[in-house]
Order: sequence, then C-alpha cells, then structure tokens
Amino acid sequence: MLGRPAPGDDRLELPAPPTAQDVHEALGSTEELLGSSALPSVVVARGARVIDTVRDTLPRLEKLSGSDLGYTVVATATDYLPEAIGAYQRLPRRYADTRPVDGAKTSLMVLVDQLDLLGLTMDRVFDAVYRQDAQELVAQGRFIAEKFGSSGAGGSLRITEEEHVPAPAPGGSAEAPGSTDDGADGVSPLTPPQGGAR
Repeated sequence: MLGRPAPGDDRLELPAPPTAQDVHEALGSTEELLGSSALPSVVVARGARVIDTVRDTLPRLEKLSGSDLGYTVVATATDYLPEAIGAYQRLPRRYADTRPVDGAKTSLMVLVDQLDLLGLTMDRVFDAVYRQDAQELVAQGRFIAEKFGSSGAGGSLRITEEEHVPAPAPGGSAEAPGSTDDGADGVSPLTPPQGGAR
C-alpha cells in the first residue's frame, strides 16, 4: 500500500556509547570552560581535580565498559561536570555569589558542593579500578615467592622432582649438581695439573 512505511523504518536508533576519544574531547572542552571565564579559583581547582582523575581512569575505560563504574566515568566527563559549571556560568556573578538559592547556600556554594562530591566519587572510582590491578600484582608476587623461595634465603629453582639448582653463595659460585672429580690423580678436569709432567 502506498504511503505505508516499510517494516523496520520506524525503529528507534540509539546513539553509540561515548568512546575514550569522546571523553577526552569533553574533558578538553571543560578545561577551556574553566580557563576562558572569570570563574572563582575554588571552582577552577575542584574542576581540574575531577578532570585529572577522569583522565587517570581513562586507560581502563574499555575494561569498565557496561559497568556502573564505566558509566560514572563517562557521565561525569560528558554531562555532570560540564553541566554543573555551565549552569553556574550562565548566572550573573553577583547573583550567583551573593543570593541564597538553597537554604542559606548561594549558587557558588551549591556548585562547590557538587564539585566536591564529583571529586570524591571519581577518587573512589579510580581506587576501585586500579585496586584490582594492584591485587593482581600482589598475587603474582606471592606466587613468585612461593615458586622460587624467599629473597632472603636465596631459594632454589626446581628443575625436576629430584634435582634443584641452589642459589649461588655470595662471592662465589655454586657447584653444579652431580659434578665429580674425573681428572687423574684427583685433579679436576678444569684445574691445570700442579708441577711437571710425570
């Protein structure tokens, strides 16, 4: 029938989730926002803290994809942070800094509270993301210590079930396992004979 849309034409297409590059660009735009306006230093310092923490977390963004932590990182960079600063910036400074809007709090005080909360949240996300890597490093260190012995005792490397290679003694070298004096007259094959030929 004429005028009837083909099946599937009315499907809602959702935008692709932001990539690490999108987050980098959003952070750059927010940095320009912080630097291009006469914002109070308390706002600039707190905004920069959030930006730095998000940037430090970005190398693990792909690993966080689909998780609450990943969503928090992306939303903070692309929405929460720039929107909070932008809403304050759109107000006249005299009004924003002197007129109470939330109880006794001015718009500036409300913004500072929001930035402090974002900073604390991103610090917790950062710790949670890298704590797993740190725990993996600790576990690997324990495995190595159990496998090869403690560093204080020198340890030994197990070659087979019956054989060990001992750690060299300080200032000397360990004798190879199973080595014997096969030379004539009890002289090691690696040691030159003493005296003249017989």
